[in-house]
Amino acid sequence: MFDWWKQSDRVARRALVAASLGWMLDSFDVMLYALVLPALMAELGMSSTTGGQIQSMTLVAAAIGGVLFGVIADRFGRTRALMLSVLIYSLFTAACGFATSAVQLAVFRVCLGFGMGGEWASGAALVSETWPDRHRGKALAFMQSSWAIGYALATLVSWFIQRQLGLDWRAVFFVGVLPALLTVWIRGRVAEPEIWRRTKAAAATVSVRSALRGPMLKITVALAAMNACTLFAYWGFNTWVPTYLSSAPAAGGIGLGTDTMSLLVYVNQVGTWFGYVTFGFVSDQVGRKRTYVAYLLIAAALIWAYTSTTSVWVLLALGPVASFFATGHFSGFGVVTAELYPTAIRATLQGLTYNSGRIVSAAAPWLVGAVARSHGFSIALTISAVAFLCAAACWVFIPETKGRSIQ
Repeated sequence: MFDWWKQSDRVARRALVAASLGWMLDSFDVMLYALVLPALMAELGMSSTTGGQIQSMTLVAAAIGGVLFGVIADRFGRTRALMLSVLIYSLFTAACGFATSAVQLAVFRVCLGFGMGGEWASGAALVSETWPDRHRGKALAFMQSSWAIGYALATLVSWFIQRQLGLDWRAVFFVGVLPALLTVWIRGRVAEPEIWRRTKAAAATVSVRSALRGPMLKITVALAAMNACTLFAYWGFNTWVPTYLSSAPAAGGIGLGTDTMSLLVYVNQVGTWFGYVTFGFVSDQVGRKRTYVAYLLIAAALIWAYTSTTSVWVLLALGPVASFFATGHFSGFGVVTAELYPTAIRATLQGLTYNSGRIVSAAAPWLVGAVARSHGFSIALTISAVAFLCAAACWVFIPETKGRSIQ
């Protein structure tokens, strides 16, 4: 199973480790917000609508940061962009622990978002350009799978600090500064991809406009729309699941205790991790398109089922399976975009297509929070199922890219 790892060189393996750790710690920092949101709303006097709006603002900032860091990665290097993004989201996660009002919290979350958006664009380009064509899907799948590890780690840290140590939500955010230490290792051990260095040395120039002429414009629009739908579904669902599980029925939730909620959220990440990794292996065998569409359609059905039950045992069994399909498909986006766009502007267009989708998806936490306030979380969270169906429909316009060499 791991022969593909042995077939790579040290440069590729280090690039994958760096990008994976960056993405894992990105998830860790970002997801701390969802896990302490009930305590935040209580202490800062925020409604669920305000909590959703702040998360939406974070996603808009992430979209801007993703596009900006894509340009930085193409111009100054993948590793430099990766280090800067990690440093930004680490410092501002810790800053969230000093917030004394919703406005201050929003400012810190927006700044955090800039770094959060930049990590994916630089990391995906770094991995894409260092791994061979036949194993690119697997490598990017393992990079993407680290998001689930980061989320699970955030769940454990939040539970330990709040429940075991008896500290408040501020201490949870202070732990978020630790990922900044990763930049020291990246600086000393991770090299820029050879294909990027050759392109830079040759002063090769490709304009974004020229790359998006003709059929590529339609494909790029479809990619952005598809990713917008999947991100909308993801953020709409995952921002509010902890609150949905732990809130009282009168507040639209199902009234589980904090420990039970933490267990359910943690177990879901097991399914998420396997979904990410499996997608890479399957897409390298049967193709990106068929794998993507299958995951999205199954995700729509399972998310609807998850929000239709209040049984802890059903949620415990269904959660990992739903998470497997509802998040595993994200492993494919970096692969497809890497195989469609040239090196000189790869990170820019990966950042553009991924993060233009983030702008649309930024409405999800606010919309779900607003609907939950009036109709309950169960109804609000089914919006994610509809978004997955829309994402699957976008693949009518996106070609198969399996086997393409990057240029």
